[in-house]
Amino acid sequence: MISRVADSLFWLGRYLERAESTARVLSVTRNLSLDGELAPRQAWFPAVVVFGEQERFRAKAGDAAFEDGEAVQQHLTWEDGAASIALAVRAARENTRAIRDVVSLETWESVNALHLWMAGEGRATYAQDRHGFYRSVRDAVQRTVGAVHGTMSHDDAFDFILLGLVLERAGQTARTLDVHHHALTGVHRVVETALWLALLRACSGFEAYMKRFQGQASAATVARFLVLDARFPRSVIHCLDDAMERLARIRSPAADARGQSLPRLRALAAWVLDEAEPAVDGGALHDLLTHVVDETHAVCADIGRELLGDADPAPAPASVPQ
Repeated sequence: MISRVADSLFWLGRYLERAESTARVLSVTRNLSLDGELAPRQAWFPAVVVFGEQERFRAKAGDAAFEDGEAVQQHLTWEDGAASIALAVRAARENTRAIRDVVSLETWESVNALHLWMAGEGRATYAQDRHGFYRSVRDAVQRTVGAVHGTMSHDDAFDFILLGLVLERAGQTARTLDVHHHALTGVHRVVETALWLALLRACSGFEAYMKRFQGQASAATVARFLVLDARFPRSVIHCLDDAMERLARIRSPAADARGQSLPRLRALAAWVLDEAEPAVDGGALHDLLTHVVDETHAVCADIGRELLGDADPAPAPASVPQ
């Protein structure tokens, strides 16, 4: 496979996951803001920080705009920021179009349908039914990933798409957990519990968590679940393990001997397994999650240099600040 095709496949996976993640976080944050337990800034500021857009948003709209849910949603849905839904969908469509002969017809049709919906009917849905808009984006991305699984051969092309998707997901889960971990510090216990449950919903982990922990929610158990539960497909460790398997299949033995991406990914997964429990218990969760965000981005950059023929063309947002 030539590097240009591999690059488009890898970024197709990343952009699909990025669009879904942004839609999920905005939907959950909007519901929180309507409950009335949080001040507007408490609800919306973390949503901007999750995607590393705080400085760009502040420069464009001013500090007071962090209290304006409509301004935050407009920025993260339609503007050309690194995390916006519109940009991610448009970029996913362009990457799919460039490799139309590699992906299945169903995959192309699903991505293209989402792109056309965003440019047309999606605008009206956004204005009239915000919850329905975010749900439609999530559903469309999940249908596309289902089409990839169900209609493409599980070969290198398939692995490149899923490799990009799970690496993006690992970083997004770590970033979301980190920002909400800081945002929830110091709030009332009843409100804190509700917000941890909202965090689980943002990561599509509410039902899986409740089945495992019988409805008992705490900061420590939620953090362990989202970082260390290997059975949950959006946990950090599950995504890293999946990425290791796919990258090992893609790479040749000769490439392994001179490359950094696979050894770096293995080292990160081993480090998370060793350090997550002490970090949660010792109050060092921010440091752990920052390292995950930075290292997943570094792995993606290594993959770009080693396998895709160029450096990372669309850098992930910077690490979440302390």
